[in-house]
Amino acid sequence: MSRDLLTLVAERFKVLAEPARLELLHALRSAELTVSELVESTGLGQANVSKHLQLLHTHGFVHRRRDGLYTRYGLADSDVFRLCDIVCGRIERDTEARHRMLRAT
Repeated sequence: MSRDLLTLVAERFKVLAEPARLELLHALRSAELTVSELVESTGLGQANVSKHLQLLHTHGFVHRRRDGLYTRYGLADSDVFRLCDIVCGRIERDTEARHRMLRAT
């Protein structure tokens, strides 16, 4: 991999390193939503949601489209959840292994 490609990959991982952005992606997993609907679903503030959506849009994680007076946000590609499923599965296995070790001692 070239240094430029590694830099781009690192930038995408940085975008995913914020729990609020992961929460927004999770909320968008099942449907397109407006900022107001995302605020209601996540409990995050409107300005915070808007800021994170802009970054997610800039890096290609979400798309947006006008729907009358509203802008609806949706996942640009659900492949991000394959990565999340891998990481979550690994965390679950590690946690279970630690619990087994603790019970054994």
